[in-house]
Amino acid sequence: MKDIIKSVIVEFQQRELPLLKRRLINIRHDIPMITTLIGSRRSGKTYLLYQVVSKLYEQGIERRNVLFINFEDDRLNFSSFTDLDLILQSFTELYPDIKLADTYFFFDEIQNVNGWERFVRRIFDNYSKHIFVTGSNSRLLSTEIASSLRGRNVIYTVYPLCFKEYMDFLETPYNIINPQNRSLVLAQSKRFLTEGGFPEVIDFDYDTRINVLQSYYNTMMYRDIVERYSIGDVSLFRFFLKKIFANITKPLSINKIYNELKSQGYKVSNNYLYDYEQYVYAVFLCVAISKFDFSEIKQLKSEKKTYAIDTGLLGAIEFSMSQSFGKLLENAVLLELIKAGKEVYYYKNKSECDFLVRSQDGTLLPIQVSWNMTASTTIKRELKGIAEACSGLSLSEGLIITFDKKDEIVYNDLHINILPFYQWAYELRT
Repeated sequence: MKDIIKSVIVEFQQRELPLLKRRLINIRHDIPMITTLIGSRRSGKTYLLYQVVSKLYEQGIERRNVLFINFEDDRLNFSSFTDLDLILQSFTELYPDIKLADTYFFFDEIQNVNGWERFVRRIFDNYSKHIFVTGSNSRLLSTEIASSLRGRNVIYTVYPLCFKEYMDFLETPYNIINPQNRSLVLAQSKRFLTEGGFPEVIDFDYDTRINVLQSYYNTMMYRDIVERYSIGDVSLFRFFLKKIFANITKPLSINKIYNELKSQGYKVSNNYLYDYEQYVYAVFLCVAISKFDFSEIKQLKSEKKTYAIDTGLLGAIEFSMSQSFGKLLENAVLLELIKAGKEVYYYKNKSECDFLVRSQDGTLLPIQVSWNMTASTTIKRELKGIAEACSGLSLSEGLIITFDKKDEIVYNDLHINILPFYQWAYELRT
């Protein structure tokens, strides 16, 4: 086993890192903490580690001082944290002259090794303060970090590309004053809504992209959930997932899914379904927001509105969604808000407002999302939702995000901005 580990270590040190495109996430490499990156599979966590390694090389750190292990390398088999000590043994045998205190440790997708946090903590406490960890399961990582690494770590959540990063990756200039370039930006925004922001698939043709995104979904479903949590009835779980994705952007009713399962002849308890729901969030397959309430208890007990982690992934696994541009737009707006670190809820009384965003200073902003604002019934519905939220929360302004319309209106003494998605999303991150 040590010979294999040595080969893995040396292979990484000798390889040339791929050409890297900068993202808006700035991972600090000079703080004495365990740096933890969590997020969905293929969202770019490994490439962010590569960027850290690249910075180290630029600053004169020798390649020999970088120990990088990808725990999904099928040559490696660590059954428990006690086996992980072989990594330290292998490294010191390779480089007996290098102090572990001067070594930078990178552990990619380590979460599936039971007890990994004890190994990492031992390195941090006794040897090196330069440790970087990634994982694709927030539930596992948060539990283990809370129990063993509290106060010793800093956490970054990595999502697929936001719209600004997507534009940067495509090298599309953001110039909306020039009509011709504005048309290009608009076209790229529609492409972003339908294709999503997973970095790997940006340049793929349609068929390849769909196949790759479906493979992401299957890996998260089978490997990260079914195998990890020992789910016995796979067909039941697939039915549950299908219901979640068919009801994206709507409040999720576990009781309703339970009754549908019963009508289909499945035998399952509500508790299992609530567990399934948490697994889906834990592996970053979906994200959820709560109904806004000044009572935290009521907020926690409210039905969650569920959204896919990526609009391209959503369209690849639920074909009807690929043509539902209004839902894709709403999903994309929620993701942009989360990627920007915003605190997001939905508001519902007699009418519903898609999102309610709370700023750090406590200011609330109601947001409605509508593909277009041409039909009078659509305009009335969107304005009514914002007006009710403003009335209930004593607010005086709101925002409507559309695909391509820009305007500014006054409705019942409320100031309402109407912005196209491309402008709102791009300027959110500038």
